[in-house]
Amino acid sequence: MIRAYQEIYLSKAQAVLGEAFDYAVNTCRISGDDFIKLFLASSISKRMENGEPMVLAGKSGIEIVREIVEETKGQEIQTDPQEQFGRSREYWIGWAVAYYQWYSDRKFGDVFKVLSFDDLQTMYYTLHEADISKFVDVVDAQIKERFTETNLKRIRSGYGCTQAELAERAGVSLRSIQMYEQRNKNINKASADTLYRIAKVLGCRIEDLIEK
Repeated sequence: MIRAYQEIYLSKAQAVLGEAFDYAVNTCRISGDDFIKLFLASSISKRMENGEPMVLAGKSGIEIVREIVEETKGQEIQTDPQEQFGRSREYWIGWAVAYYQWYSDRKFGDVFKVLSFDDLQTMYYTLHEADISKFVDVVDAQIKERFTETNLKRIRSGYGCTQAELAERAGVSLRSIQMYEQRNKNINKASADTLYRIAKVLGCRIEDLIEK
């Protein structure tokens, strides 16, 4: 299965996003939902998704928050971090979400469309002592329930391209496009060349077309 980036960066990325959520919510008093919005609007979320080492392992969570707020709101945060005596609930939220994003290679935006900050807080009480795979299973189930369309259909529709146009431009039969979108044919088993040509037309990555 394709992961978002190399596993050597995973534990650091989890720590960074965990520290960022903790600092933003508990020290800077930014509401959890507002911080999620700022995070998604910033370049930081995209750079983490793309596996940029400087963001995954080159900055602290505090630096990440300050960069996010300055980039999205044009404000500087000078608040010093509080002394910590253990991992907070907010730390776990960032830590767990970072793991899921790496594991699934999904966009942070898709994760947070399904899970609000309140949802994640509720999950903390039942899952924070469980193996992280339990969190993955719960989030996977909710995302699949929410996103009933295939990735291909969702991306094609967002691009504003009809099935016939995509088939012609990509050199793939219309029937194949239809069957991929209806899950009557597994796009994960399509040839690399077919996936490349579809992705090129839609301006996305091959990985974006794969069904998790």
